[in-house]
Amino acid sequence: MKRITLGLIAALSLSGTALAQNLPMVPGTVEKVDTAQGKITIDHGPIKNLDMEAMTMVFRAQDPALLKGIKAGDKVQFTADRVNGQISVTSIKKGS
Repeated sequence: MKRITLGLIAALSLSGTALAQNLPMVPGTVEKVDTAQGKITIDHGPIKNLDMEAMTMVFRAQDPALLKGIKAGDKVQFTADRVNGQISVTSIKKGS
């Protein structure tokens, strides 16, 4: 039982990593960053994996450290996905 559980955990963590790597990069412009709350507002293009049209919205950062060095006005490329039921930024980098 222990071996099966550890194998399942390993498989799930690998599949999560693989899924995160396959998310499309989305262009956007940062409107606001709230590091205290771990949130970022982005005016973004369509997010195909979430079937979402272009809009401006607030995202939770999957890891608040992602927001370090990001400020309002920055052009960014990011990935977003549902994490624990919330649409979250899973990666972000400056530049368009």
